[in-house]
Amino acid sequence: MKPRFLTKSRFKQAIECPTKLYYTGKRDEYGDNSLSDEFLIALAKSGYQVGELAKYYFPGGISIVSLDHQTALDKTNELLKNEDIILYEPAFKYENLFIRVDILIKKGTHVKLIEVKAKSYYSSDEFLTSRGAIPAEWKEYHFDVAFQKYVLTKAFPQFRVEAFLMLTNKNVKASVEGLFQKFLIKENEDGRLHVLARNIEELGQPILTAENIDHIVEKIWNQKQNLANDELSFFEYIHRLADAYENDSKIEVGVTKVCRDCQYKLKSEEEGGLKSGFHECWKSMTNLTSKQLNDPLVIDVWDCRKADSYLKDKIFLQQDINPETLGSISDEHQKSGLQRVERQELQVTKAKLKDDTIHILKDELLFEMNKVTYPLNMIDFETTLVAIPFNKGRRPYESIAFQFSHHTIGDDGKIVHATEWINTSTGRFPNFEFVRALRKALEQNKGSVFRYSHHENTILNKIHDQLKVSEEPDKEMLMGFIETITHRTEGQGNKKVFIWEGDRDMIDMWDWVKRFYYDPRTNGSNSLKAILPSVINRSTLIKDKYSAPIYGASIPSLNFKNKKWIEHDGDELISPYRLLPKLWDRYDRNEVDLLINPTDELEDGGAAMTAYNYMQFPDMSDTERKATVSALLHYCELDTLAMVLLWEGLFDLAN
Repeated sequence: MKPRFLTKSRFKQAIECPTKLYYTGKRDEYGDNSLSDEFLIALAKSGYQVGELAKYYFPGGISIVSLDHQTALDKTNELLKNEDIILYEPAFKYENLFIRVDILIKKGTHVKLIEVKAKSYYSSDEFLTSRGAIPAEWKEYHFDVAFQKYVLTKAFPQFRVEAFLMLTNKNVKASVEGLFQKFLIKENEDGRLHVLARNIEELGQPILTAENIDHIVEKIWNQKQNLANDELSFFEYIHRLADAYENDSKIEVGVTKVCRDCQYKLKSEEEGGLKSGFHECWKSMTNLTSKQLNDPLVIDVWDCRKADSYLKDKIFLQQDINPETLGSISDEHQKSGLQRVERQELQVTKAKLKDDTIHILKDELLFEMNKVTYPLNMIDFETTLVAIPFNKGRRPYESIAFQFSHHTIGDDGKIVHATEWINTSTGRFPNFEFVRALRKALEQNKGSVFRYSHHENTILNKIHDQLKVSEEPDKEMLMGFIETITHRTEGQGNKKVFIWEGDRDMIDMWDWVKRFYYDPRTNGSNSLKAILPSVINRSTLIKDKYSAPIYGASIPSLNFKNKKWIEHDGDELISPYRLLPKLWDRYDRNEVDLLINPTDELEDGGAAMTAYNYMQFPDMSDTERKATVSALLHYCELDTLAMVLLWEGLFDLAN
């Protein structure tokens, strides 16, 4: 029987939720929405490449390549007999704990344990708050290292171990061109991933920095941990988790708002022959029935900051919330429409009444819609962030804008997919050319410009900063253009002031949805992928119009021909996003977006980002490159078409 060790990855899951240890690895029994395709994970997150790059900063080491636990342990133990040695992925075991250390440097009995992460930072001051606490965003990283140091010191008590966290340093610019492309991600015939390092003679200035975090490890070792209402030392905590996993026993810790994004959550108790761990947990820990679990839950109240408080008070269903407890309505609210608390009250009230109808503030919405200037311009950007920069002079995780789509709507209702732009070249920093193309597209008219959520404003602000320190001859013109369609603020709340606010500052349709439109069928989500099917289902005009193959015919399109957007699977509408071509014939766009950004409903560019990152490798075949570019063009065009449909649908419903 294969040993059941508590490993680094399982410990990470247990930090998120100890109950997950019971479900992990049981893909034949429980549904698991987490991304299992290592190739896509590597492209999106850069972790494998960062790990490979780190080895070259500590050259001369020996890799422990075996995946078999005992073989890896035997090889590690044999090599550790050397007085001085560097090891990559050495294996260590203590009782039912097992780890593979990223990089280990041994000099006599002095050992450096280096955990490599693709996470970025500016300063080690970020590792602790001003009061000495561990910030939530750093907890999993610090606990990971604390876990590893414990196992290593127990396995080899004679070693004096220093613990390091090696991260991408955002203060450092890449000093060589094409650093990312030097680490090619490849799949073996058996589907396993490896990184092929090429042309590594010149890596330039190190973009990774190893920070000693022994003081933080010591803090964690001395802290008490709560597990299922038991207060334990850190070491007791580890062994309680390990024993539960080894014995395949479930640790029940109660439900929390974290359950909302549980990877073991299916739409129903059983789906495709697999069980839903989420439903199993909630039935056991809340005593809700299967029927009740189909009702709206507290954790799905939009932007609810009191979810854990309700759950602690045994309030699990939205219908059991007293709307008056959601919060107070601000007297200083400047915008018309629903405030956050009012929208929450609306959601809860509709759940109580089992009211499935939409709520639309027609007068307020029409007031905003009638203020616009035609022709309307709908724009959407596709962007990426990579840990290892593509280009010289760029920092880790610096924003890269590689594509946009642009639809127009005339005052006569005429819809045109007017322009699009995409960078298909490898090794080119695209941001400034991106802005030039966007300027050319939007200066064809003086109409209002629309976005969905804050992403486009954020990206253009970042490119504005990049232009400011650049030597581009037209940078003043480009910065001026950006200032006409964006805004920039400083400060928070009442202290927020505008640095600039353009006369064509983009109008946020997401803001309109939050203030003027609510559909119980979206389950509190305001993402475009949730709102688009809602508007299609609610608007007879949209259903009738786009049931015919008019898109790419009477409605000009740059990528589609005679496309019909209204399709059904039985009685259920198929989301237009599921009608797009698959990414490399593996996943549809919606799946990849959700898998890469599972907890952020507005970050839906995971598929495009992954595809673009892959395109930066010159090894990609022409056929594959053309297919990928085609898929990207279709993806982005649908985003701006979705905004068109949203405009038409809201206008129809408001009238």
